[in-house]
Amino acid sequence: MKRIATTLLTLLLLAPSTAFSQTRNRSTSRQKPTTTATAAAQRVAQVRTQGATRVADQIKFLTRFIYLLGGVSSSIAAVDEAARRNEASPAVVQQNQASKVQVKTSIQGFRETLDKLEIDFRAAPELQPYYIKLAGVAAGAATAEEQAARNQFDAAGRQLLTVINRLTDVLLLMRTTE
Repeated sequence: MKRIATTLLTLLLLAPSTAFSQTRNRSTSRQKPTTTATAAAQRVAQVRTQGATRVADQIKFLTRFIYLLGGVSSSIAAVDEAARRNEASPAVVQQNQASKVQVKTSIQGFRETLDKLEIDFRAAPELQPYYIKLAGVAAGAATAEEQAARNQFDAAGRQLLTVINRLTDVLLLMRTTE
């Protein structure tokens, strides 16, 4: 009997201890599953917010420019009229030409920026639903650029107002489809 007890004790010690252990791990804390859907939704929201911010910035820049353009346009027209009557000094005429060039350059910069905005909205899948409303703002700015090249600054300003209206429509659409 002593021999059997020793043999059983030896077998028990040599047997793998995992055979007697628990087969399922238990934990007290649960890990929250991270889903790709949540990450994708966050990415869409982030890209949409960045796009809306860019549209809002263009609205701000254009409205400030149009406000300033009103005064500059009036003074340009007054100096042009004085130059036709030979009542303006050469320095004033030269300053007037510099103002015209500055206005034309600014409108060209807006057109280029709006071109880039359109391209970015078309290229980003998250922003493509809004591209349809945005398409054409660069063309509107190009029309304003052509009008400014013909010294029609008042008409260029009115054309830029239509661009602002379209940008505002895009921003409103982006806000309502959150």
